Amino acid sequence: MIHRPPGLGAFQFSVLAARRAAQLIRGCRPRVDGTHKAIVTAQIEVAEGKVTQVSGTPAAIGELPRHGDAILNDAAIIVQQT
Repeated sequence: MIHRPPGLGAFQFSVLAARRAAQLIRGCRPRVDGTHKAIVTAQIEVAEGKVTQVSGTPAAIGELPRHGDAILNDAAIIVQQT
C-alpha cells in the first residue's frame, strides 16, 4: 500500500499523482526504479517526495515543457524534483 505524505490531503495526492502519471505516459522519465504502471509510479514518486506541485498557468497543466522546438523530458511544469 502506498501512503500519502503527512500534510498532503487525499484529494491533492490523487490529483497530483494523476497529473504526474499523464506526464509519465507522454514520455517523462520516472524518478523511481521499478516496472510499475504509470499511475503506481506516479503515486510512489509523490509519496516519496520526489515530485511536488508548483504553480502554473491553467494552459500549462499536463503539458510537457518546451525549449524552442524540443520537448524537455526531464523537466515538468506541474511537478518538480525536490
